[in-house]
Amino acid sequence: MPTRRQAMGLAAALLPAPALAQTWRPTRPIRLIVPFAPGGSNDIVGRIVAEAAGQLLGQPVVIENRAGAGSVIGAETAARAAPDGTTLLINSSLPTVPAIVARVPYNTLADFAGIAVAGFSPYVLVVNPQVPARTAQELVALMRARPQDFHIAATGTGSGVHVAAELFRAGARVESDVVHYRGGGPSVAALVGGEVKVGLPTMASSIGQVRGGALRALAVLAQTRTPVLPDVPAMPEVGLPGVILEEYFPIVAPAQTPPAILAALGEAFRAAIQQTAPRLGELAGVSPRAGFETSEQVMALIRDSITQQTAILRAAGVQPE
Repeated sequence: MPTRRQAMGLAAALLPAPALAQTWRPTRPIRLIVPFAPGGSNDIVGRIVAEAAGQLLGQPVVIENRAGAGSVIGAETAARAAPDGTTLLINSSLPTVPAIVARVPYNTLADFAGIAVAGFSPYVLVVNPQVPARTAQELVALMRARPQDFHIAATGTGSGVHVAAELFRAGARVESDVVHYRGGGPSVAALVGGEVKVGLPTMASSIGQVRGGALRALAVLAQTRTPVLPDVPAMPEVGLPGVILEEYFPIVAPAQTPPAILAALGEAFRAAIQQTAPRLGELAGVSPRAGFETSEQVMALIRDSITQQTAILRAAGVQPE
């Protein structure tokens, strides 16, 4: 028989979660634009969070995939939408686009207002298991000795994976060429098949292959180890403290959305992110992080990332087109 205290604890656990303190409530479904095709990291993360957020808001949050132009088409659609809280955007490429597109049809910092950050996921240094290197240090030594034998897989000029590759090349002082594939899936497939030996893919696109042994992870591009791959060292541990880059998933609204709506949406989405943290980690290698509780904090993160990624690409000789 449970004690009275245990019974009270069980009863409390079975009670419905307290209602959000928000004053604004949507009266129709919310669309969350994913500016990529289904199946990518933004799509996976968006769908996980949307379901929980819809339950909290009392209206469905419906995913709308608007792929094209490296996320520009979907982002522009969101930027031009009515600022009434019913159109949002999740887009990990928001910081990258200004660095590679000469004429972006929206202003990333002026045309959006922050809602939340669905989580962070470091890029990961991986090799095909046939590569004899068991550590990042051993890989760097091999690449310095025989750069022509260790091409690096990437996913298009200016993509996050390309930024990670250029950051690694500069930080590790290796001269291996970068080979571009048409997306995360094809690049990871090329790594698994041995067509290319080294890559720095997103966690979401490679975590299944790493866990299954089809790829060997040597380091994550983060300051500390990630709970998703706790046995894989962080870059500072392998002597590359400057090679830090994480994919993250900002959720934003059109810039003129009223503060009360932004606050209500932010409260709901932050709660949804916390509720779904285990699934985000398991399915996408994404970990939520504190410190992005206001719209201003979300936009400051994007602003700082634009500066960082632009500097990396310019140092690699990449200019906007």
